[in-house]
Amino acid sequence: MKLLCVSDIIDPLIYTDSLRETFADADLILSAGDLPQDYLEFIAGTLNKPLLFVLGNDHIELENLSGGRGCINIDNKVRMEKGLIVAGLGGCMRRQKSQAAQSPARNIYPKNEFTSFQMYLRILKLLPALFFNRLFHGRYVDILLTHACPLGIHDKKDAYYRGFKSFLVFMKIFKPKYLVHGHIHLYDTSQERTTKYFDTLVVNAYSYYAIDTGEKTP
Repeated sequence: MKLLCVSDIIDPLIYTDSLRETFADADLILSAGDLPQDYLEFIAGTLNKPLLFVLGNDHIELENLSGGRGCINIDNKVRMEKGLIVAGLGGCMRRQKSQAAQSPARNIYPKNEFTSFQMYLRILKLLPALFFNRLFHGRYVDILLTHACPLGIHDKKDAYYRGFKSFLVFMKIFKPKYLVHGHIHLYDTSQERTTKYFDTLVVNAYSYYAIDTGEKTP
């Protein structure tokens, strides 16, 4: 099964008429945040495949985008799609007060920024669906789709780009095969893009990244 993961920037290789030929074998699209609505709709419409997305920290206008366009918001939700169980946790680490005050948003802290404690609370909301999957499907989740990265994996020293410790706990307990994130921009081809953490492959989807799960499409 082939997954096309996108995040953060509009890539000219994706936003082109040749997308259908280039990624004809993609079964499912995952967006890890901060991409505009028309870009997501173009990808989903061109490939005619479902696109699951979470919210980044910049594009909150996507919150109500779901259904009818092939784009499905799974932020703080769990969904079975193409035989894969995908959980979504968008947003990023809350900025310091001095940084947040410079935001044009009405509130000093934008809606999609969270403290470490708040992210733990968001994970708690997923527990009923995760335990349901374990009971009826034999596993909790296959993919955790996030915007921010886990603490200490692909993150940066800047507090705004620091990862969440709760994602590490999530991976240890629920053992997803993949954690796909965005938020961390890559400017050097030598920068680390995939990292194994226990049973989970952590993937930075910046721009785009293709994953072959090695499993048959249902």
